[in-house]
Amino acid sequence: MEYTRRQLKSVLYGLAVADALGVPYEFKMRGAFHCGTMVGHGTHDQPAGTWSDDTAMALATLDSLLDHDGDVDSDDLLHRYRDWLYDGEYTPDNSVFDVGGTCLWPSAPVGGLSGERDNGNGSLMRIAPAAFFDISDDDIRRISAVTHAHPMSCEACVLYVHVLRHLLDGVPARDAVAQEYGRIWENPEDEISSSGFVRHTLEASLWCLTTTENYKDCVLRAVNLGGDTDTTACVAGALAGAAYGFEAIPRDWVETLRGSTQLDAMAERYRL
Repeated sequence: MEYTRRQLKSVLYGLAVADALGVPYEFKMRGAFHCGTMVGHGTHDQPAGTWSDDTAMALATLDSLLDHDGDVDSDDLLHRYRDWLYDGEYTPDNSVFDVGGTCLWPSAPVGGLSGERDNGNGSLMRIAPAAFFDISDDDIRRISAVTHAHPMSCEACVLYVHVLRHLLDGVPARDAVAQEYGRIWENPEDEISSSGFVRHTLEASLWCLTTTENYKDCVLRAVNLGGDTDTTACVAGALAGAAYGFEAIPRDWVETLRGSTQLDAMAERYRL
């Protein structure tokens, strides 16, 4: 596979901008609010353009893969997730908020949680960088398993990376999704859940991508589903970034994003 720095930048900004859009509305019920643009404060009282643990852990994943030439080093991934959790690395201002329960597992000295109830979306939200490296499905599962080791979470990550690679290869959104998951766009909105359960996040992100025709509409639809707004939008935003490119992300949202120099620096290190 041969992808470009520009494509990586599109995905990084795609997920980070969408994450920041969703942060102020997290946990709010569908229909109780309306997101139409980038704002601040809200649920976590953060300035506009602040990304959450979703983007921070995706950057930690990418940093490890870049430093190891695309090889998956579970110990190094664990170390970098701890750097985020304890020291605020990969955040806009070295502060951590909104940490998912299973993502606290980097504090433990063993592998990720593997129970049926440990299938939050915390590995799915950080897996997008894996699409840019020549790694196997088993490697993708290993990245997930650092925190989320149940097969459901691991397989969700594998499927998502496959869809993302199809999009990066220029496959139209509905064709890319249909190859891996089916015709999710035919489901009505009331059948789409947006909780923190990994299967819900995967389905919601694929649905938002395939029921819209541009980046802006995709990520706003994801946020307005309510519930786990930042993660649903982040996961959908990476897909939309791959599908539509960096230029499709609204310029004012890009300019409002805090910490964007980190994204640029990561993209510049790709394929040096």
